[in-house]
Amino acid sequence: MKILDTISEMLQKGKADEVKKLVQQGIDEGINAKIILEDGMMKGMNIIGVKFKNNEVYVPEVLVAARAMNFGIETLKPYMTEHENIAKGKVVLGTVVGDLHNIGKNLVKIMMEGKGLEVIDLGVDVSSEKYIEAIKEHQPQIIGFSALLTTTMINMEKVVATIKEAGLRDKVKIMIGGAPVTEEYCKTIGADIYCSDAASAADAAIDVCAN
Repeated sequence: MKILDTISEMLQKGKADEVKKLVQQGIDEGINAKIILEDGMMKGMNIIGVKFKNNEVYVPEVLVAARAMNFGIETLKPYMTEHENIAKGKVVLGTVVGDLHNIGKNLVKIMMEGKGLEVIDLGVDVSSEKYIEAIKEHQPQIIGFSALLTTTMINMEKVVATIKEAGLRDKVKIMIGGAPVTEEYCKTIGADIYCSDAASAADAAIDVCAN
């Protein structure tokens, strides 16, 4: 349907008001809300994710596309049934204690939500204990944490150790990322998944939640 392609295009351009108007138009024309979400908005965010991964668009473009998506979702919400609102999976995100950087984490959140995942964002400077509380409360499939500094990266190992000590290691997949982080470091500390960028993190999360 042409309107779904237009929603995708307007979302990619960050035209929030246009997306909102088109989503309502789609509803008025009798298109199912889930179809508008998946074949219009999520399709657009997926394209943005691929372009971001390939350095064809940058952080500002991702942020305006995410804003447009949020406008569309707010319009759709009243028309979504409880069944249609069920997320494809649940992820807890945060930056480790001592680290106050959140741009990378926020991009990961945007990309994951664009894939239909529910994301619980714990924010920055998150202690090991807060991660444990979040696992118990939200029961996510994935817990993800990032660090931008080598001085705070060492705290990732402490989080993994705390999760093990709490007897929760087999309950979640652990995903890590951030500028100084590597695949080798991921293996060294006993985490499950290393991702070098936000789009890859979203793809990996979908793979985990689908299995």
